[in-house]
Order: sequence, then structure tokens, then C-alpha cells
Amino acid sequence: MKNIILTILLGAIFGSTLIFADAFNWYRIQEMFHFKSFHMFGLIGSAILVGGVSVYVMKKLGVKSVNHKVIETKRKEIRPFGNSIGGLLFGAGWALTGACTAPIFIVVAYKWQIGLLTLVSAVIGALLYGILNKKLPI
Repeated sequence: MKNIILTILLGAIFGSTLIFADAFNWYRIQEMFHFKSFHMFGLIGSAILVGGVSVYVMKKLGVKSVNHKVIETKRKEIRPFGNSIGGLLFGAGWALTGACTAPIFIVVAYKWQIGLLTLVSAVIGALLYGILNKKLPI
């Protein structure tokens, strides 16, 4: 129960941060994909930097997860063709709907119809990947 409350609290903080940063706004996404504004690139870049530094510091300090397990990072297999196709599909969906995975719920909460379509499509895509993952040649 403690983990559920912590998860909801951290999700609310993360969602609020995305709203405050205007990261869910379709126009901001379009500006990024048309290279008209640095806003989203700066936001994403700073998130990568903060995430990387945070993981490095947590590993050096031996911080454990909420389940009292050592935090580990594992190298993933690099699959250039599969990663490129997946990245292109993700980017196309992101450009069309203006929502990547985290802001989908914000867009739904704002009662934008595209949010429901995006959420349903994301769930279907995740389910299809889960079913087909072992059969994909890439």
C-alpha cells in the first residue's frame, strides 16, 4: 500500500511538472518537430542529464529502491534496424498526436478527444508488441 501511495504521489508531481513546463501542448510538440523552438529540446535534454546524474549518484551511494533492492542498470542489445523502425513509429505517433507516453494522461484529463485515441492506440500498440515481440525478426 505504501508503494502505491508513493507511486501516485510521484506520478502527480511528474504530471504537474509536465503541465507547468507546457510539455503536453500540441503546439510545443509541433515547434520541436519543425525546429522552431528550443523549449522541448531543452526540456528533454535537461531530463536526460538529470536522470543520468541521478542514477550515477544513486549507484555510487548504494541507494536502494522502495523494495529495498540494489538499483541496477543493464545494457540492452543494440538492434539498429529495429530501434530505427520503432523510433520512427514512435516519433510519427508523437508528431501526429502531440503526446508521448507520459503526457497522454494529461491530454485525456484536459478532455481532448485526441488523448483518448492516443491512449487506446498506445495500449493496442503495447499489447501487439507484447504478443509479437518474440516473432519479430529485428
